[in-house]
Amino acid sequence: MRVTFTVNGRQQEADDVWEGESLLYVLRERMGLPGSKNACEQGECGSCTVRLDGVPVCSCLVAAGQVEGREVVTVEGLADYAKQRAEHAGCASGTCGTSVDEAQRWQAKPASADSQTGEQVELSPIQQAFIDAGAVQCGFCTPGLLVAADELLERNGSPSDADIREALSGNLCRCTGYEKILDAVRLAAARGENHTAGQGA
Repeated sequence: MRVTFTVNGRQQEADDVWEGESLLYVLRERMGLPGSKNACEQGECGSCTVRLDGVPVCSCLVAAGQVEGREVVTVEGLADYAKQRAEHAGCASGTCGTSVDEAQRWQAKPASADSQTGEQVELSPIQQAFIDAGAVQCGFCTPGLLVAADELLERNGSPSDADIREALSGNLCRCTGYEKILDAVRLAAARGENHTAGQGA
């Protein structure tokens, strides 16, 4: 079957999708978006977390056919998604977003320009906070954590530690011990509060 849905703000099609094919497989293997990681394939680790119509889901558990006509945001689209959210509080026109080609070239780098291409690298606030707080070790769990944390901060700009722990409870990390991850979410929230306060002044 053919599945047509929106990925990072752009309409995409996947052809010859078989009945048991997961959204994770379509994103990674058919669309070349490897940010969402294939780990447990049972919805237990959160490494494959994406947003489906705004809600964090484990893409390994979502059948590709279930996303027909729906909107998916992956880690590759977070920077543009955050930018559009800040500028327009959503994107009703359907012309904004990150193309699959642009998303495939995405690389998280703390520098202001890519050392190989010289192109500007723009990160979402939560991505930059993860770098600044040292919340990344092996990086395998990071995409899912970023997507879940971004959704939390969109919903609650001043989360308590309990809120952060609850929002990230479906994401497992075997390296960090979680404290730096919590620091990163706190940092992004604090920066968001400062930005909002600055706009109101």
